[in-house]
Amino acid sequence: MFLAWHEMKYEKLRYGLIITVIGLIAFLIFIISSLALGLAHQNTAAIDSWHTKSTLMNKDANGNMGQSVMTESELAAQTQNKQTAVVGITPTNISKTHKSDHDAVQFIGINSDEYIAQNLKLSKGHQPKHQNEVIISDKLSQYKVNDKIRIGLDDTEYTVSGVTPDALYNMAPVVYGNLKNWSPIKGINPTFKASGLISKSSASLQTNDKRLKVYDRQSYLDNLPGYTAQKMTFIFMIVFLILISLIVVTIFLYILTIQKLPNLAVLRAQGIPNRYLVQNTFNETLLIMILAIGFGAVLTAVSAFFMPNSVPVYFDLPLMLGVAGGILGTGLLGSFIPMWVITKLILSQ
Repeated sequence: MFLAWHEMKYEKLRYGLIITVIGLIAFLIFIISSLALGLAHQNTAAIDSWHTKSTLMNKDANGNMGQSVMTESELAAQTQNKQTAVVGITPTNISKTHKSDHDAVQFIGINSDEYIAQNLKLSKGHQPKHQNEVIISDKLSQYKVNDKIRIGLDDTEYTVSGVTPDALYNMAPVVYGNLKNWSPIKGINPTFKASGLISKSSASLQTNDKRLKVYDRQSYLDNLPGYTAQKMTFIFMIVFLILISLIVVTIFLYILTIQKLPNLAVLRAQGIPNRYLVQNTFNETLLIMILAIGFGAVLTAVSAFFMPNSVPVYFDLPLMLGVAGGILGTGLLGSFIPMWVITKLILSQ
């Protein structure tokens, strides 16, 4: 480590440029990872707040709760307890009364005596006291408590009674309302009472009705429209960037090693142990990667400070540490070719 550090101090410009390039790649990986997590969070924030473990819905909905409909008899036949909640979900739009501008939302009908409604946290206002009162996501900043609004296909005038933080479902802000309002808002036959059941119990929901199907949490998420495609796209982008960082590190270290071969030959002739020369290359790579990742992390933190709220980035420390570990691991992997070159030099003498 001593030789590697002093070599880097002596060649500040050369190593500084290498660290900068690798650091910029690390910065790009951090930002894309945060963006991927932010978009995933916009899909699942509401689901996470429900502590969802399993769901039950109509089999024909193919796992999409927004397309599922269940009758009162189907609901009554299911076992329910304090850890389950009936929900009615539909994509729709809202507008202020007598205004033409509309905003896309996900209306989620819930029962006030079930756990989702009881655990709902408000940043403003109060829980609904009447059937025509709703709670909106804080992402709908243009709407205020006591505003009069219209929702979907229903002609009823609704009143905003409260605001809940970070309520998002499938990339859209959530509007929570009475489950009885779900069918008129969706514009379907009132014989359909809900979309399905949500359970936060570790014991999965069960049903004997062949028209219904149970999904675990991951299957439920994977069937959200666009969620899987979006997730896989970002995973491939991150993997390819990490592979690019591996190639860049390998090329830089190989060139540096080739340039140092005469010096390494002199050190070898002076009796410096073989292991020391190989270990020095590994230590040099480790220092470069640590400094580059640190530089990338600082750039990410500074960028996050200046990013507007409209950019859906979400920074998660365990994820960032995992990504940093992946970059470091691939960088160290890239040191094996230069180490092989040094070993080849040693064997030729």
